[in-house]
Parts: sequence; structure tokens; C-alpha cells
Amino acid sequence: MLFLRLIKESFLFAMSAILVNRLRTLLTITGITIGIFSVIIVFTVVDSMKNQITTSIEKLGSNVVFVQKWPWEFRADFEWWEYLKRPVPKYSEMEMLKKRMMTASEFSFMSSTASDVEYLDNKIQNTGVAGVSEDYNKVFVFDIAKGRYFSSSEFNNGMPVCLIGASVASNLFFQTDPLGREVKLLNNKVQVVGVLKEEGTNNFGQSNDELVLVPYNFIAKIIDTESERANSFIAIRGKENIPNEEMKYEITGIMRTLRRLKPSVKDDFSINEPSMLTENLEGIFSVLTLAGWLIGGFSLLVGGFGIANIMFVSVRERTSIIGIQKSLGAKNTFILFQFLIESVFLSTFGGLFGLLLVWLASLAATHLANFTLTLTVGNILLGVFVSAFIGLIAGMIPAYSASRLDPVEAIRQN
Repeated sequence: MLFLRLIKESFLFAMSAILVNRLRTLLTITGITIGIFSVIIVFTVVDSMKNQITTSIEKLGSNVVFVQKWPWEFRADFEWWEYLKRPVPKYSEMEMLKKRMMTASEFSFMSSTASDVEYLDNKIQNTGVAGVSEDYNKVFVFDIAKGRYFSSSEFNNGMPVCLIGASVASNLFFQTDPLGREVKLLNNKVQVVGVLKEEGTNNFGQSNDELVLVPYNFIAKIIDTESERANSFIAIRGKENIPNEEMKYEITGIMRTLRRLKPSVKDDFSINEPSMLTENLEGIFSVLTLAGWLIGGFSLLVGGFGIANIMFVSVRERTSIIGIQKSLGAKNTFILFQFLIESVFLSTFGGLFGLLLVWLASLAATHLANFTLTLTVGNILLGVFVSAFIGLIAGMIPAYSASRLDPVEAIRQN
């Protein structure tokens, strides 16, 4: 009951101070508001990016690895000239991996280029065109909104057929049904057999919405798939419950055998996996988090001094009231907790206002910048806890000085 009474009276005193001195209170809690906003907005951005990247990796599959010329991570001892001499993965190497590997279930090969895509008078410049092998749809997860996937005969014969992304379909055909119609790309007429479901851009900068898929044997007739520009790679999906390390070990052994590398010679290929991207990004996220604490920390420090200042003013303004309370039997702890709770309330009020600004900023970013920001419950609780803790620390000295006032001397003061 005493604690509830303390909270009630402190709340009433705090609200009275806010209503009577609106401008002073607003300026006082501005530091806390800016500090909480700076810290929580950074945490919100980092958490949202982590969640979206995790979703992208889960969609791709954690048990998918890529055999490529270049690695996805570059260490301090990276010797780019050694990597430059590496050969590009070949379609025949994928076929041999498919025959020899025991830890993998699906294999796919892709070579890509850029081309203008035309339909009648409509044209899209520099559209990505990817030639894929038959099991591409088994390695990578995607949905077809209209039409179908390539048939085996279309793959084997290199037929001029294609699947187009949702953005390509809307920009070329508008309201017209694209199925069965011919588009011009790579100086060839290609028939549309399917339209991919719209999925948006993922955090790795990739999107099937602006991509055209064709059979590998078709694109191999037009471009040199073993050149650097083709960006060819082999994608391999492992069997269930097979660790990636085991699969990578088997790939390394087979690839070294195929390329006849001596034991003393380094690998002339890279085996990449999506988890490498998250590991590289962890360092960036850590720096962003530290920057958020540093930037917000100064504002929180200023805000803490502001709360302490207004609490000293509040003690001085209510000195006679404190004397009367103590003369009526109020103990020092009652006065101490009274001002501590008031300080915590004022600081928390500033923190809640900062969280409100974060929420408004997340809504604006989601609708205007096409980037989903989510203010999580964890970040809300963190903001409330930090602001309340600062209020507790800032109000400690003023509350202690108020609790130690002599009642007679306090009543005499105006």
C-alpha cells in the first residue's frame, strides 16, 4: 500500500510539474528522447536487416553451396592475381560432380549475361538473362504464377523458350497475357512459357522479378559460358542431415581430381555458402550497434543531466512541502522514493516519446523506402529500461538531498 501511495503521489507531482512547466519539461526530456531514438532506431534497422537476411537464406536453403571462381569473403592475405588466373566452372564439371558425389541430392548450373528484351514496341534494357540447367528449380525455390517450367526436351535441344520475372512481364506486356508470345533477346526470338511469381528484391541484391530464365543449352549457343563475363557457377543442394562441411570436403576432393591439381597446389576454385555472407555482415552490424550506442549515449548523458537539473529545481520548489510532510511523520525513505519515482517517470516519458518517433520512422521507411522496419517488443523493453535506469541514476542525488532536509529549516524556506 505504501509503495502504491508513493507511485500515485509521485505520478501526480510529476504530472503537475509537466502541466505547469510544459516548456521546461519538454526541453528537459528532449535529450532522453533523442538518445533513445538514436539507439533504438539503429537496433531496429540492424534487427530488421538480420531478419530479412535470415529469411533470404532460409528461402535459398542452408544446405546449398556454390562452386565458383571467386570467393565471397576476402581475407587480409587475399591475393587477387592468384584468383584472376583461376578457370571458370564448367557444365561438364557439374555433370561429373553429379555422377560422383554421395552427399548431394540436386545440382544446377547457371551462366548469365545481359540483353535488351523487346516485345513489339516495348523494350527493357540490360535485363539479366540466365541460362540454367534442368534441375535449377530443384536447387532454388521459386514459384511460377502462370505457365510452366521447362521440359526435358527443351533443355536437351536448347529450345528458344523462356520464363520471365514479374517485373519483366508487367513492363513488356502490361495487361496482355505473355504466355505463348515471343520476345526478342540476344538477337533471337524466344517464346514465353511461364511467368515467375513476384517476390521482391532480397538482401543480397537479387531478384527473380527482373530476370529472364532460358535453358542452358540455348544460351550456350550464343555466348561463351566459360568466359569471365558469363559468371558461371555450380549450385549444389546437399542431402538431408548432411553437414555442409562434409559436402564441401567431398566437392573439394572431386574438383581437385577433375582439374588434376597436385597435392602441393592450392585450390583453383571457391566453395561458397550463404552463411558466409551473414558472418561477414556480423562485423558490420556490430559496428552499427556500437555507433548507435555512442551517438545515443551522448544524448542520453545530456538527458540525464537535464533530468537531474529539473529534479534539483523540483526539490527546491517543494522544500516547504517536504518539511510539512516530514513534520507529519513522513520518513526519509518516503521522501527519497517520492523523488526517485518522479525522476524515473519523467525519464521514461522521454523514452516513450523517443520510441514513438522510432515507430513513426519505421512506418515511413516501410511505406516510402520499400524497406520493412519492425519495432520489436525487445527493443521497446530495452528503450523503456534504459530510460528508466537513467532516470533512476539522475534522480538519486536530488532525491537523497531532499530526504536529508531538516523539517524545521525546510518549512521556514519559501
